[in-house]
Amino acid sequence: MIGPLINGAAIVVGSVAGAFVGSKISDNVKQNMPMVFGIASMGLGVAMASKVVALAPVVLALIVGSLFGEIVELENAIHKMSSKTKTMLSRLTPSDGAMAPDEFIGRFVALLVLFSMSATGIYGAMVEGMTGDTTLLIVKAILDLFTAMIFAATMGYIIAVLAIPQLVIQGLFFFAAVLIIPLTTPAMLADFSACGGCIMLAVGMRICGIKQFPVANMIPALWIVMPISWGWSVLFA
Repeated sequence: MIGPLINGAAIVVGSVAGAFVGSKISDNVKQNMPMVFGIASMGLGVAMASKVVALAPVVLALIVGSLFGEIVELENAIHKMSSKTKTMLSRLTPSDGAMAPDEFIGRFVALLVLFSMSATGIYGAMVEGMTGDTTLLIVKAILDLFTAMIFAATMGYIIAVLAIPQLVIQGLFFFAAVLIIPLTTPAMLADFSACGGCIMLAVGMRICGIKQFPVANMIPALWIVMPISWGWSVLFA
């Protein structure tokens, strides 16, 4: 499980480095670089979404998955967790005046999805679990290193906490890969990537402040998109 460990370490190292030198980083860098990462997330999302094989099951998964997320109030639960975590680690985060609470929580949730729930990370963990190839997760680790560094410069050491859910989720998919991959088809994996790309696009818009999409409520779509894609191919092949 080398890839998930490297990815988690990158988040921790980037967060510690960013928080430590945060006072020395210019305000322009702190304000503008998050928008660059947001654009990068949107670009990655478009690239992943372009791999779609059947658009209908992807759209259906997004609708049904997001509806389920809204019903169980997944994002609200993550908001509460984020607030409690920030309170517990308040001494390691900037003063309340450094960033508005709503902005802080909004960015924290977006980063949680970006680091832990991205299709790139999940698929990368599955690929390593089946083949031992860590390429995708190492590439993601490089991106996450600099993303964590920039955001930790304004949000503090709390960003390092995101390595925990990231490691848990990637670890689960790493060990489950032997069971999951044989049941999939190239079309199912392509639709999974496309669904993840749509969520990444929403994450990028949220980071840039364009639109506050409820990205956490969209996460269940990743759980159901491959079964729906399979069912669609069976019915309409």
